[in-house]
Amino acid sequence: MIEPHAPAPPGAPPPWAVQGQARLPVRPGFGRFLVLAGVFVCAACGLVYELELVALASYLIGDSVTQASVVLSVMVFAMGIGSLAAKRLRPRAAAGFGAVEAALALVGGCSAMALYAVFAWTGDWGGVWANGSRYLLVAFSLTIGLLIGAEVPLLMELIQRIRRQDPGGAVADLFAADYVGALVGGLAFPFLLLPMLGQLTGALLTGTVNAVAGGALVLGLFRQDLTRRARWLLLVANLVVLGLLGAAAVLVDDFERAARHAVYGADVRVALRTGEQEIVLTGGTHGRPLDLFLDGRLRVSGRDEDRYHEALVHPAMNGPHARVLILGGGDGLAAREVLRYPGVRSVDVVELDAGVVRLARHDRALSALNGHAYDDARVHVMNADAFRWLRGAPSTYDVVISDLPDPGITASTKLYSQEFYGLAYRVLAPDGRLAVHAGPVTCRPRVFWTVDKTMRAAGLRTTPYRVGGRESGFAAGPDRTAGGASKAPGDWGFILASRTGVPLSLAPDGPRLRTLTPAGLAADARVASRTRVTGSLPPSTLVHPRYAD
Repeated sequence: MIEPHAPAPPGAPPPWAVQGQARLPVRPGFGRFLVLAGVFVCAACGLVYELELVALASYLIGDSVTQASVVLSVMVFAMGIGSLAAKRLRPRAAAGFGAVEAALALVGGCSAMALYAVFAWTGDWGGVWANGSRYLLVAFSLTIGLLIGAEVPLLMELIQRIRRQDPGGAVADLFAADYVGALVGGLAFPFLLLPMLGQLTGALLTGTVNAVAGGALVLGLFRQDLTRRARWLLLVANLVVLGLLGAAAVLVDDFERAARHAVYGADVRVALRTGEQEIVLTGGTHGRPLDLFLDGRLRVSGRDEDRYHEALVHPAMNGPHARVLILGGGDGLAAREVLRYPGVRSVDVVELDAGVVRLARHDRALSALNGHAYDDARVHVMNADAFRWLRGAPSTYDVVISDLPDPGITASTKLYSQEFYGLAYRVLAPDGRLAVHAGPVTCRPRVFWTVDKTMRAAGLRTTPYRVGGRESGFAAGPDRTAGGASKAPGDWGFILASRTGVPLSLAPDGPRLRTLTPAGLAADARVASRTRVTGSLPPSTLVHPRYAD
């Protein structure tokens, strides 16, 4: 922040020239370059901390729009407060900047591990601890913002100590280096740090770079501005920070395994991060039920998946079903149910994440659960975004199965929009049927009936229904921390739709089902109808998503 100054009397030196020039070990021009290089590095690190908080909070807590808004607004507010507070440090700008960078490196570098630890070990305690991740997110955003904001006036003072110039020119140079550094940090996070190192190691490395850059700038360039005691204190502080970050980096793999076991249980068999999401597979051996988690949300449970997939697939198969399209469903379980009908000639599966399909093909437990569906020559896989693929779909289908994550998750919102169902309408044969997984009914009725309204707005005639018996203790919606297992959904909601409307029933000559009966299906449809939300529910669109409880 630049403070206004009263006009100086004639012949007096400008107010920014009161202090003497710094005694540098290098030429002033090169010293100024080194300060601007430090600004560049620190700005890149600051933006990485910001993006890391947004990414990790979106993964741990859910609803990326909300988490990004919280982090950005709190951090920008804190930056303003930090700039004001740093005015008191300007007479000791070198020592102040060194202390700020050491603190920022430690807090920013360890923020990801701390957030993950709180989520993993206190998330199921209930009460105030259930929201511990949220509180810690705000605390880290506030602290990091304060420290980043304090950098600007201190760096401005250091630049002026090297070579006096008008404040406007100094500010222009400072902000140019700052913004270019932010660009580099913003691009490095998604394209280098996240895919190559992951969130935890990436944050630790960023903190290390931050500590080295800040400490080297002050101790190397401005050491004459520090007392002997201040130099030693700053050196020790930076060595302690680097030691803590280095120790954390050495232990990060063990920490991540322990935290993952705290979240998913001790029976984790597969844990990998693809370009799209984190995939965790537990159980499936020695009689233990298999569970498949995608970005921390339970997508398949061997305890109850047959109820879900039978209810999703079989009502839509009552009629012509030679050509079937499955949107999502990379686990192969919906395809397993479709392939039980001998009249099926082709099944096209559109799955965004090729890693899920590979796991469904090659993992012994998951491939056994899906009946080795991908070994069937009638199944064809397209790794693509379902929305984009539908825009160029080459043909029409007798049956379309939408086996997608719950509505309300930010990444899924467009897949429950009026535009999406308009595209699905186009690929339906004249007597084709569309079955949609629409989220739980009893605990999120407004979301469920918004899906129904959105489908009808696209020209489809709908028949809502649900099935109970859901045994999952994991949240299914956009917020992973709300309510815990005690408020986890106990049912699944579905909507059967077509161009002209079809009755909700099962094929009389269809395969024998384990959990679904015509009478039970009719009863569950009546239960779903009793949850209908009264009043006007506008449809959800790409530019105005409506999936919020």
